[in-house]
Amino acid sequence: MPIRRAKPAETLYAEVADYDLVVTPDAALASAINRRLDRPHFGTFATTPRRLAAGRREQAEDRRAFLELVTETDHDWKAVAYAVGNVLQCWEHTGRLDAILEYDAYVDDATREVVEVMRTLRTTSKRLSEYTVDGGRSIDGDRSVTGDRSDEGDQSVAVVGHDQLTALERSVLPEEFDRVELFADEAFDHPPFHVFESATDVVAALLDTVSARNAEHVAVVLDGGGKYSSLVESAFEAADVPFYGGPGFADDPHHRAFVRLLRLCFRGSETTVGDAAPVLSQLGIDAPIADRERRLAAVDRPGVAWLRTFRDRVENRTFAEALDAYASEAGVELSRLDEELGSLGLADEPVTDGAVDRLAYYLQTYEVPVDRDNEGVLLADAKSSAYVDRPVVFHLGMGEEWTHSAPQRPWVDTETQFDRYVGSFQRLLQSGDRQYYLVQDAAGGEPITPCLYLGDLLDEEFERFSDLDSVEHRRRPRSTGAGFDRRPTGVDPQSVETVSQSTLNSYVNSPRDYLFGRLLDSPDQERFVEGNLFHDFAEFYVNHPDVVAAADADDLVDAMIAEAEAFFSAAEEPLRRRTYRIGLELITEYLDDEGPASDDFLTPASGWGTNFFAEHFDEPVDSPLTERWFEDESLGVKGKIDLVRSPTRLLDYKSGRKKRLTQVVKGAALDPPADAPNFQAALYLTYYRTVRPDERIEFTFFHFLEPMADVIAGDADLDDALTTVTYHPTSFDEYVGSREAYERLLDGYTDCRETFEDLGYAAYEEIVAPLTFPETTDRGELRDSEFAERFNAAVDAATSGDVDAEKGSDQAIREFNGVRKRAFFREDLDAFEAFVDERLDELNARRAGEERFPVDGLGGEPNYRRVDNRDLLLGGDR
Repeated sequence: MPIRRAKPAETLYAEVADYDLVVTPDAALASAINRRLDRPHFGTFATTPRRLAAGRREQAEDRRAFLELVTETDHDWKAVAYAVGNVLQCWEHTGRLDAILEYDAYVDDATREVVEVMRTLRTTSKRLSEYTVDGGRSIDGDRSVTGDRSDEGDQSVAVVGHDQLTALERSVLPEEFDRVELFADEAFDHPPFHVFESATDVVAALLDTVSARNAEHVAVVLDGGGKYSSLVESAFEAADVPFYGGPGFADDPHHRAFVRLLRLCFRGSETTVGDAAPVLSQLGIDAPIADRERRLAAVDRPGVAWLRTFRDRVENRTFAEALDAYASEAGVELSRLDEELGSLGLADEPVTDGAVDRLAYYLQTYEVPVDRDNEGVLLADAKSSAYVDRPVVFHLGMGEEWTHSAPQRPWVDTETQFDRYVGSFQRLLQSGDRQYYLVQDAAGGEPITPCLYLGDLLDEEFERFSDLDSVEHRRRPRSTGAGFDRRPTGVDPQSVETVSQSTLNSYVNSPRDYLFGRLLDSPDQERFVEGNLFHDFAEFYVNHPDVVAAADADDLVDAMIAEAEAFFSAAEEPLRRRTYRIGLELITEYLDDEGPASDDFLTPASGWGTNFFAEHFDEPVDSPLTERWFEDESLGVKGKIDLVRSPTRLLDYKSGRKKRLTQVVKGAALDPPADAPNFQAALYLTYYRTVRPDERIEFTFFHFLEPMADVIAGDADLDDALTTVTYHPTSFDEYVGSREAYERLLDGYTDCRETFEDLGYAAYEEIVAPLTFPETTDRGELRDSEFAERFNAAVDAATSGDVDAEKGSDQAIREFNGVRKRAFFREDLDAFEAFVDERLDELNARRAGEERFPVDGLGGEPNYRRVDNRDLLLGGDR
């Protein structure tokens, strides 16, 4: 069916102007009709059944009934809320309070008690059930209520939108009344959908139109509990645009902070400063970023100390006392929350985990009335509004969140209720003299499903808003001038001359994440603190093995525990002790067996940074072999070598999981970069080949915790903890023609060994000299390459028929490919040098403002497991 045209308020008023009483399905429409009243009228003119019966503004009777019951019964709060909801809904749809008792599946002790309490509770539904409009007089139980009187006869009544009224609402109507339809006999030609790329773009478009000057003429319809609600409220606050209908009682920052504070009190010893940061912030207490991942109990700062004291004493306090303590610290008055605690019977109750859960449940379930300034833009909830009386109405989102959940109860006629929802939706779409539908087609890479009711109302087949009559809006600069002010500084941007491996990894994965990493502080993290302790121990041991040998191992572990205990709970301490002890033992064992014999080959170097164990033992660490810093502006690289084992052997300690050799080389891929870029080995070897030119260099990763399980089992092998990547100071083609490569073939599979033993090195060298190994590492592409064709043919021609030359040659090509995927060659690091130069030029251009730092890296969408500022990355080119 098409969208039926809703009659505007002016038309409806013209149809009902001569009646004494007009009944409407919703308060907004009644108010709109009353505002158009152009003659003197005594008493009520247009109103809803509920306001007519109650003689005042409606109150949330579900909350009122709940408050009455939780203080009079011992039932669980959730059970009471469930029963209250069922009883009121059944009453609404059947017109009888005790009708729910006819549905056995929904009857229990709580339900029976709710029914009995509500027989005497003066709720709006109770007043509705006792109230009737009877000709010229209104009867409310035993009480006569004077309405709009006419000396000439009975009171005339018009009912607007009779089909939108429920059974209980219809029960107040007189026997005789006139019906007025909400809709005309014509279709509504809806305006186009304005499709934006993101929710922020939708809100930006809204701000381009709405200002403090026109706020009184604008309404915004949105999902009251959805993303648009908070975005719009924040945007209006920032732009000083007045609005009402926004945050409720539970959204008050101090109310939220108080409940969060109470919850923190029962989280146990693992609560971190980061968990408490929102509360501390609301209290005006600074919580340094560096402490965010430390346990609350281990941080000694004045503000944190107050919170710890509050937590330790909370179970000896009542809710009222706890609220007083919070309000005093925050410097605010929280009288409304204090009143609500009293209404719930919690004010004088001791603070317990269960009671805090009940309070939080209540605040999440019921809307507590708050005083609002009815000025500015009207924010209307899409599922609780059917009409908005403003000249200009913006409809935001319009997705499936606008669809009501079908009431799955036997007393509800689902078809009739669905028709009511569709009717309300149609009227809402047409509210205002001008309507603007601001929507998205997709969010987070997923399509947005339009509201279900649109599918029922529109004849077109569609899956998304852009399939309908729509206007697409591409991102554009804000025209309001809002945003960051830009002022010329008169200073040239400082160029970045060198990058570390971690910086390069981050930048290649996501330039935007790299930028935020430079701008924002990051918290100390457990893995870094523990990793640094192990690194410091290894450095200290190389410098002072005798001091470590004379020390008690338990004392060393105790010192590490004291340094890192802020990041783990007491229950984890035994496991940490074992891990630390095993880590120290494995590092010691490795350095005893494989440590450097001399430092004569290095020039002296000053110490770099601090060392925990040097301070612990009050000994210097000045060996040129350890923590050797390098920075080379000609190459554009910098870093710190953990240990120089020999003139051509470098070592890096790793506390994480071991990587295979192929993973190390693949992590340094350039075109395209790896999914998780890791340029450490390539960067360090690029620098060190300038120190030891034309020499083979080995870079070893020592994953010292890798064999921990084997240590416990008693069969650890340190070789299992090592990954060594080699740099060959030749091109790969030169390597393929070398005696070393030939010898590898003789150690290979049987056919390979037999083939090349038969061939001999001289013939082998002659065959490969003119050939160029292809760049691909794909096995199928290698077999189909010109290299393979010529190599196989030449080997076959130069060997006897006693060997399987074809199979042997294929195995040789596979062996060459395996070598290349496990090592670096001259052209690899030459390409890496050029890659670093390109990235530095690009980085400095972006720092100079020539272009933005994009979210996507060189390989496209970033690996989000490797980003540090995920919440700040919006995606795409934003």
